[in-house]
Amino acid sequence: MDNAYKLLVSYILPKEISESFDLVNVAEEKLRGKDRIMLHLYLDEKATPPDDRTDLKPNGFYPESNVLDFPIREYTTVLHVRRRRWLDTTGNTVSRNWKLAAEGTRISPEFAAFLKEVVGLDPNNC
Repeated sequence: MDNAYKLLVSYILPKEISESFDLVNVAEEKLRGKDRIMLHLYLDEKATPPDDRTDLKPNGFYPESNVLDFPIREYTTVLHVRRRRWLDTTGNTVSRNWKLAAEGTRISPEFAAFLKEVVGLDPNNC
């Protein structure tokens, strides 16, 4: 069952996210005054130190970032992403530099490209 779950997640989420983050929770939110549901996917960065460094110690997570992604079926989809923080031996904070949202937006790069190419909407000018 675990392999089926991981395979399904790899098709739903952007590749960079499905390979580097764990899906830790899923929630539905009924939008007030509408007959629609918003899907919330909660993701935590995997506990793998950047660049396979062995001198780092875990130091919790950065505040959660929210990114609007492709709708899943008819559901608006929001990714709630928590990136890991690490400390090196000198006490400096180290982390990966993820590009989870298109520049100037809170939309995934793939979804922004889709809106621009197929729909003709430039998310940067909304």
